[in-house]
Amino acid sequence: MTSDFQRARVALGARLRELRTDRRLTGRQLAARLGWTQSKVSKLETGRQTATADDLLAWAGGTGHPQAAEELIIRLRSLESRSRAWRRQLAAGHRPVQDTLTVQYERSRRIRGWESSMVAGMLQTAEYARHVFTRYTDLHQSVRDTEEAVRARVRRQELLYEPGRTFHIVMWEAALRALVCPPAVLAAQLDRLAGVLGLDTVSLGIVPFGAPLGIPPANGFWLYDDRLVIAEDWHAELWLDDADSVGVYRKAWQTLSDSAVYGADAHRVIARARRALDTV
Repeated sequence: MTSDFQRARVALGARLRELRTDRRLTGRQLAARLGWTQSKVSKLETGRQTATADDLLAWAGGTGHPQAAEELIIRLRSLESRSRAWRRQLAAGHRPVQDTLTVQYERSRRIRGWESSMVAGMLQTAEYARHVFTRYTDLHQSVRDTEEAVRARVRRQELLYEPGRTFHIVMWEAALRALVCPPAVLAAQLDRLAGVLGLDTVSLGIVPFGAPLGIPPANGFWLYDDRLVIAEDWHAELWLDDADSVGVYRKAWQTLSDSAVYGADAHRVIARARRALDTV
């Protein structure tokens, strides 16, 4: 278990202990009130067990702090709505991570994404994705399940063709030029992007080099409707579902989107990057 998750669980346990001791209850007394074992009370307070929502509601009532129930539930929801270390996520390889992301895509009707350093996963060719997964596997020394991960990513792209779901993807021109794969693979990837411009369900914007920027083009992130943001960093992903954080990323996406070009102008930027490969 990652330290970030565990620290949040320990902090929740400390708050539970505080509510209990405020009423001068022993762990044994509270366990008797709730019909639990004393060991359960101890494990929740020390962060050795993750509480359920029902556990927290019972705790708030049993300690005479019913008004604390909402606070405790928010703390519980935030346990996973924060840093998810790659070490833990990739313990079984990239395929399970792809499957988890697919669930979020399937739940969403409007998906907005920003990528500054590589082509967005939803638009990657199989060969380009293969090279990306290989490089991240080398970085994190994780299970090498590249082919399974590529198949999962490519299957998810079927959602691009489903009516009623829209994808608003913005990328920096640098993503079109980063040689994370051989030039021939990148050339085929750029041809794929040019074809995507005609899809009814996809709005693809490219921020050209030299375009005025409202904010620096930082790491990639994705907005799933207005309920969840997933932002990537080298060591972890951030899963954020509180309104304030979602609002910040929504504003960041719109600011970057305002610097992008679309349609024929985007096609010209892609073609320019494609021609540059002839000199590599």
